[in-house]
Amino acid sequence: MATHLRWRLTVPDTLEERLGDWLSEQGASAFYRDADPPHAFYAYFPPDTPAPDPSDLRAFPGVALDAAEPFADEDWLSKSREGFGRIEVGRGFLIVPLWDRDPVSPGRMPVVVNPGLAFGTGGHETTRLCMELLEGLASRGELKGPGLDVGAGTGILALTAFHLGARDLVAFDLDPDCGPAMEELIAMNAGTLRGLSPFRSFVGDLEDPRATGPWNLMLANILLETIQELLPAMVERLAKGGRLIASGILAEREDEAFLSLTLAGLHLLKVKREGAWIAILAERV
Repeated sequence: MATHLRWRLTVPDTLEERLGDWLSEQGASAFYRDADPPHAFYAYFPPDTPAPDPSDLRAFPGVALDAAEPFADEDWLSKSREGFGRIEVGRGFLIVPLWDRDPVSPGRMPVVVNPGLAFGTGGHETTRLCMELLEGLASRGELKGPGLDVGAGTGILALTAFHLGARDLVAFDLDPDCGPAMEELIAMNAGTLRGLSPFRSFVGDLEDPRATGPWNLMLANILLETIQELLPAMVERLAKGGRLIASGILAEREDEAFLSLTLAGLHLLKVKREGAWIAILAERV
């Protein structure tokens, strides 16, 4: 009987993306962070892939391997589902893992996700913060398409915007794995979409003609360094009066983020915080 391996790690928020990239290179088949305290990080290795040497984790200061747990084939499904349950987001959304078939309470829109396949499953603070800012725009009648989701991951933010009433949405990511992940997200949510396509998607960058704009809404849940690098191009493609929701920003760097957005010609409207992270709503002036 084939034996799998699960690592449970302590991972600082700032290293989560870099560690995830490294784990993928080492052959990990899935990884995710537990949404509940203490927010443990899990990585899975299939039977035919030896786990990396734990001493290699020294390259990631603050990362610690807390446990390495082998388990058999029949345990794979239950092990991979541990630690990821339903998550209420904002006033009206409910993140639901794809294996959860229980009824959804009235007043909550289910968003079905497949944890571990790409960034953007609702388990991270930055995703939830962006979803809450989108809810705020919708409640004030200020959520308008066309919209562009930059570095979309699974496309969950574009899907959220669609559920809140925005139309003519496009989502893209540089990572080739995100192409199938965005298609899968749409397929998993077919029941609530009722045959509608929430967004168009592609694998590429801002220079792609499909990202030209102008956009009334832009979503960028990516690292601050990447936001700063892309800001001139994003602002150029944002319509006058258009709204940008930016996250992936550590709260300890909020002053730096505020300055970068202001110097790029954006007016800051709102900041939301959760844990070590913030999300910013800004307007092109």
